[in-house]
Amino acid sequence: MPAKILIVTGDAAESLEVLYPYQRLREEGYEVHIAAPSRKTLRFVVHDVEPGHDTYTEKPGYTWPADLAFSEVDPGEYAALVIPGGRAPEYLRNDPELRKIVKGFFDSDKPVAQICHGPLITAAMDGLRGRRVTAYPALEPDMQAAGAGFQDTETVVDGTLVSSRAWPDHPAWMREFLTVLRSKAPVN
Repeated sequence: MPAKILIVTGDAAESLEVLYPYQRLREEGYEVHIAAPSRKTLRFVVHDVEPGHDTYTEKPGYTWPADLAFSEVDPGEYAALVIPGGRAPEYLRNDPELRKIVKGFFDSDKPVAQICHGPLITAAMDGLRGRRVTAYPALEPDMQAAGAGFQDTETVVDGTLVSSRAWPDHPAWMREFLTVLRSKAPVN
């Protein structure tokens, strides 16, 4: 039976930051589940930086069904956690069920991959204090306020925590995450 990986997300998540790791991890032979505040069809978004804009733009993205509600997740059943970005983490970080899930992975020292605005969730459960991370560059003050050392680079590996800035860094992010993941939970 293959190891299971959990992706936690919600509406307004960045399409690429959910679906790229979902497909890449399945390609490696892992079983991947998506959890959200409730079992429903999620509505993702697409972010891009366009000439003349001071920040990224947002357009409607793909829809995708959540396999589980956060209240149904047992972190003990999963080998690793993926936290995509987009706008979803802004509101998901307030969900007590999600904070329990994330804490379970950190307490067990299981691999966690976070990208873009995903570190807002790990910061909300005080999981970044004393760690090195990267995130969407505009989050540097948030990461520092959470007690993390921020690095503006493609990916940062700190023990079992692998972080990345945004979807253009996917190859480096997944390469580093898979290295950590294979050492902790190889595919059978």
